Amino acid sequence: MIHIENLSKSFGPVRAVRDLTLFVPAGELFCFIGPNGAGKTTTIKLLTGLLHPSSGSIRIDGKNIAEEAIEAKKVIGYIPDMPYLYDRLTAAEFFEFTGELHRIPPATISVEMQNWFGLFGLFEYQHSLIQDLSHGMRQRLIYASTFLHAPKVLFVDEPLIGLDPRSIRLIKDLLREKARGGMTVFLTTHILALAEDIADRIGIISRGELIALGTLDELRKRSKTQGHLEDLFLELTEPERGPG
Repeated sequence: MIHIENLSKSFGPVRAVRDLTLFVPAGELFCFIGPNGAGKTTTIKLLTGLLHPSSGSIRIDGKNIAEEAIEAKKVIGYIPDMPYLYDRLTAAEFFEFTGELHRIPPATISVEMQNWFGLFGLFEYQHSLIQDLSHGMRQRLIYASTFLHAPKVLFVDEPLIGLDPRSIRLIKDLLREKARGGMTVFLTTHILALAEDIADRIGIISRGELIALGTLDELRKRSKTQGHLEDLFLELTEPERGPG
């Protein structure tokens, strides 16, 4: 579903992503982890077409993101770490606006609003301006709106920022359910316990390079540790020691 070949991105002299090759199949819940500045967010912006690669290629559901951007983006859902919402719209208006962008019929939008607003506890806030919503409610709204067009591929950059424990459980269960239903989920996170809990496979990026890839058990074998993901992550990403 996601095919990445020899992907690189440079910002002047800085190489943010280095020769990344990766395949994520349909129905996989894939977690991409790494230290700050490792290239996670740059990678996700490349995959969603928000940045253009310096070299390499990306195919989403068989479509080249550079050459068939509109068709590729039709099957993509993207939740950034700091999503932008229109403050002067109500929650319901923003949901409807999102549906109109995807050319979803009004009757379908109405039905889907019932479903998603019910799931995320948004009904009592449907007529509230977004500027008056808490951060957690904004996050719930962006999730509801992103799922509206039933994307085949979902990209999430830091999925649990600002969410309370109940919302965290809801999102984790929903991501698992969507992956089991065939959606490809590609998420980045600093919360290693989240990756350990829900990922089918984990990729570790450091200094722009993919340095480890596999299931949690496969990563443990590679690092020769049976500890938590945090232990092997710190071992694999340990900075090179200088002399002395």
